[in-house]
Amino acid sequence: MSIEKVKEYFSALGIADRILEFPVSSATVELAAQALGCKPENIAKTISFYDTDGGVILIAAAGDAKIDNKRFKECFGLKAKMLSSEDAEALIGHAVGGVCPFAVNSGVRVFLDESLRRFETVYPACGSSNSAIALTIPELEKYANPEGWADVCKGWRDEEKV
Repeated sequence: MSIEKVKEYFSALGIADRILEFPVSSATVELAAQALGCKPENIAKTISFYDTDGGVILIAAAGDAKIDNKRFKECFGLKAKMLSSEDAEALIGHAVGGVCPFAVNSGVRVFLDESLRRFETVYPACGSSNSAIALTIPELEKYANPEGWADVCKGWRDEEKV
């Protein structure tokens, strides 16, 4: 089970006790926000895309952000094509509903979207459809071990909310 992989990963870092597990589903942004009692935008959702040569790109983004296809193509040089639910677990190591940027399969490329920088604390999943962890942005950067920051989302900036 992929939450076990995340627990093992966080255990080695001394923070496994911070993982929250819920008696209800947190598989979507809305459900996670309800389970945590926070605003949807504070959920750090992880969106998965096919990369070239069968690889995977993961984008951790704020719950109120949506992928901007033009920005994605400019950043990565390819069209944004989301992984099928059938491919997610095999390629990432986590099933849909629990996809997170931690304890992923080798070769999975992780990026953090700029939409997250406006928050002090965010809540990514931990490998299951009923888990999360509260992390500051510097902690998310440290534990997700991203290749870097990307600006590939829309809908979260004030000027875009019109």
